Amino acid sequence: MGTVYDAEPAPRGVDDIITDPGNGNGNGNDAGQQRRPGPKARSKWLTGSVHDTAAQVVAAAFDQAEHRDPAHRRCWVVLVDGARHQLDLITTEAERRGVNVDIVIDLIHVLEYLWGAAWCLHEAGDPAAEAWVARHARTILGGGAEQVATALHTAARAARLKRNRRKGINDAISYLRNKARYLRYDIALERGWPIATGIIEGACRHLVKDRLDITGARWGLSGAEAVLKLRALRANGDFDTYWTWHEQQEFTRTHQARYRDHLKLAA
Repeated sequence: MGTVYDAEPAPRGVDDIITDPGNGNGNGNDAGQQRRPGPKARSKWLTGSVHDTAAQVVAAAFDQAEHRDPAHRRCWVVLVDGARHQLDLITTEAERRGVNVDIVIDLIHVLEYLWGAAWCLHEAGDPAAEAWVARHARTILGGGAEQVATALHTAARAARLKRNRRKGINDAISYLRNKARYLRYDIALERGWPIATGIIEGACRHLVKDRLDITGARWGLSGAEAVLKLRALRANGDFDTYWTWHEQQEFTRTHQARYRDHLKLAA
């Protein structure tokens, strides 16, 4: 799945994303002000495939972005879940086209690692785990991914966790350190960029799941691919243009290419 959209920058701060667990007013800051909203997506374009490679889908997304900004004058921000293969594909495609992109890893994906670490240090269902995750998440949002990695290592040693109880913490530490360059949420928030992939998650639901995952459905790759492409065309508002092209192609294939030039006109 891939999506391209336009958005006006919407600068925010850490308190606009996650409330300080020590602040009881629930509004995100001590002054009681409402949280500032993130950037609003407009002119969304979707693509997806069960047949094409990830490289082809990434290239298609870059094609659409370049169609909108052929001179590369705008700020390009790419949101991903952190998979190394995706990061390599995006970097390679950007270099091939000579465009600068800023890559940001989805915050929700990072939070999953923090929760995995939390359950190494808390009993199942312990409400204190939520505040623990929130504090570390706020540090990461402030640009402190390495600081949190160090804190997790220290906490594991202090708790004298055995190796079989440290997996969640070890995974989180490795992730934070290996992906640190893509976790500069302090810069992203200051510049008004999005920091989560809610749009692509929503697209996976209404573009794919709502049709391909219905009860009793059985799909082959070719049928699933065709339905997915048609749903993307409808979602993008391009179906009428496609259908005009389709009818012309059908006319060429079944009429012009087969028998038109072999007929003799009768007076």
